[in-house]
Amino acid sequence: MALARSKMPSPVGELTLIASDTGLVAVLWENDDPARVRLGEVQDHIHHPILTETAAQLSEYFAGARRAFDLPLDFHGTAFQKSVWAQLLTIPFGETRSYGEIARTLGRPTAGRAVGAANGRNPISIIAPCHRVVGAGGSLTGFAGGLETKAFLLKLEGLKLLL
Repeated sequence: MALARSKMPSPVGELTLIASDTGLVAVLWENDDPARVRLGEVQDHIHHPILTETAAQLSEYFAGARRAFDLPLDFHGTAFQKSVWAQLLTIPFGETRSYGEIARTLGRPTAGRAVGAANGRNPISIIAPCHRVVGAGGSLTGFAGGLETKAFLLKLEGLKLLL
C-alpha cells in the first residue's frame, strides 16, 4: 500500500510528513536529500489522521506549547539504526546527548561514528529529536535540516548554545 504524504509550513521551512497505515514514517526537510530517507510509493493525502495529528502536534511544538510528542511511529531501517532512533526518543526536551553517550548507552562505546551515521538517516526529524545530538564538547554538528535549523530548534527548547 502507498504511503500518505502531506506538507505543512513551519518556522524552519515547509515540512513533508509521510505516514503508513500504522504510524508516522518520516518528517522531511524542504531541501532534504532524497537519498537520505528512502521511501516507497507515496501519494498526497492531506486528511490522513496520522498526518493531521502530526501537523497539529508540530504546530504546538513550534508555538512553545508542546514538549513531547504522542504519535504512533513506523521506523524503517536496520536493527542498529532503530536502536539509535529509539535512544533519540529518550532524550528529554531541552537536553542534549553526544554521539559517544548514545554509543555507550547502546553498549557499543566505540560506535560513535556509526551512531552519527544512523542519526543522520533518522527519518522522523524533530519528533525523534536528532537535533538534540551534539558533538562531544557540546558543539553543533551535522544536521539534515542544516545547522541554522538545529540551532533554532535547540534555542526553541531553551538551550544555550556553544558557538
